Amino acid sequence: MFEVVVITDNGANVERVRCTLRHCTIGKSRDNLVQIRGWRVAQVHCKVELTDKGLYVEDVSEGSGVSVNGNKVPFYGPIRSSDVISIGSYDFRLGAVEGSNQDSGKLAGSSEEPVAAVQKVASDEEWSMQTYIGGALGSKTAEDRVGEIERQRMFMWRNRIHQEVLRMMDLKRTDVGSMDELELKQKVEGMIDDALEGMAKEIPDNIDIADLKTSVLNEAVGLGPLEALLEDDEVTEIMVNAFDDIYVEKKGRLIRSDIAFSSDSAVMSAIERIVSPLGRRIDESSPMVDARLPDGSRVNAIIPPLALRGPTLTIRKFSKKKLNVDDLIGFGTINQAMAHFLQMAVEQHCNIVISGGTGSGKTTLLNIMSNFIPVTERIITIEDAAELKLAQPHVVSLESRPANLEGKGAIPIRDLVKNCLRMRPDRIVVGECRGGEALDMLTAMNTGHDGSLTTVHANTPRDVVSRLEVMVMMAGMDLPARAIREQIASAVHVIVQQSRLADGSRKITHISEITGMEGDTVQLNDIFVYRQEGFDEEGKVVGQYMPTGQVPHFYESLRARGVIVDMSIFG
Repeated sequence: MFEVVVITDNGANVERVRCTLRHCTIGKSRDNLVQIRGWRVAQVHCKVELTDKGLYVEDVSEGSGVSVNGNKVPFYGPIRSSDVISIGSYDFRLGAVEGSNQDSGKLAGSSEEPVAAVQKVASDEEWSMQTYIGGALGSKTAEDRVGEIERQRMFMWRNRIHQEVLRMMDLKRTDVGSMDELELKQKVEGMIDDALEGMAKEIPDNIDIADLKTSVLNEAVGLGPLEALLEDDEVTEIMVNAFDDIYVEKKGRLIRSDIAFSSDSAVMSAIERIVSPLGRRIDESSPMVDARLPDGSRVNAIIPPLALRGPTLTIRKFSKKKLNVDDLIGFGTINQAMAHFLQMAVEQHCNIVISGGTGSGKTTLLNIMSNFIPVTERIITIEDAAELKLAQPHVVSLESRPANLEGKGAIPIRDLVKNCLRMRPDRIVVGECRGGEALDMLTAMNTGHDGSLTTVHANTPRDVVSRLEVMVMMAGMDLPARAIREQIASAVHVIVQQSRLADGSRKITHISEITGMEGDTVQLNDIFVYRQEGFDEEGKVVGQYMPTGQVPHFYESLRARGVIVDMSIFG
């Protein structure tokens, strides 16, 4: 809780407005907590936000400006009780409400010592920039403080130039919709150059103009700060929890990134730039969407009112390097004997289900195993968002379609599975079975379409059977449980279980064969397993891949037909 003190007529009139939330806005619109008037006042002129570091004020007027202590600022904080904020002919002071958990003279995180430390480093700037981290600077080294201040300085100047570009586009009535991507990029680049030229005297000497220009251009017509993360090969997943709260996954571990968008609207713009070319939509009536980037990376976005902290974006990157089975062996995901077995299973038209949890690498493994399919066969892939990149020449890729604005026109994966049976497939590859399409997939496997591949979410091979049974029931067919299990036992030959372990590594923990039914139970036979034996000094999982000694049934039939097979891998 904090208080906004409005001062007019050189201090003759003073009005106090109490904010019971952690943020408020000031401007001309009635929707603002503090409504002021004047031709130099925007509809929403500035935002005030209370954080655990103190109070911050941000200029959102797109050109009219906010001044603190006589200096124009795009962003300022943490604010002290002595700071005077000016908008048009109005002056404001901000302070904690008496009786709250903050001192009435100063806000939490706005102590004089850290503020002075920041101002000493940033004294070359006219507006005496402070920083997001406020009082936390006291616990950082001098080098950390300087680095944090440099990042925030670049962040604020990026926002300021971006706002100026938006203002210029509005003044010139730029018709963005009529431009293609290249034309829009060139147009915006010219406006950024003009904005930088106009502010050349204000921009500090230690700001890299080239980096600043690239940062603004990425936010205006690209994916903003995510462009750098997408270029980083070590980053495998990007998670935007809020515009200023971004995490990445590197080598299986989550790390908080120091980059940020300028606002929620910037995140929304990035999401719309991803989904629009694909014919998808995202708005309040349809606040969730699955999509993909041009390189095949999977994208999921969810926005308010479902996402409470603002637009949320998750990108699972598609590797620029096309991985093969040798890469999996190098990563320790699989050993040579298991790789040889999987290759033989694919080549001999076994129906294979790859299972695992989220982020365990199911789609990557499916891609690699698909490369074992002979080039002479016709392959049809079916996915929610096209990710599979097959090397064979004869591939037909199908993608499901969501409903349109009227809620009609949806084409689910189940309809595509039914349709592909009329397309003369040698192989059917379904990106992931999530519902009733499992029944159609099992039916196809049982009616001459051997060699099919798919993935499901499950934690163990035994769970795969139960999961398939549930998904068949979701098809709406009133089938007895025994009939469903018989379908599963007859259709699926091999289950490959992949897991992400505690150290972030991905391992194939089981390769199991379904051997038939015994009573009402589907029988499973483990061929290979991974035995974890502990952790090494660096916290990495230690273990070994082991054959169980069981020989799969289809190997026996291959040997009976005269096919040369390597039985030593099961020893």
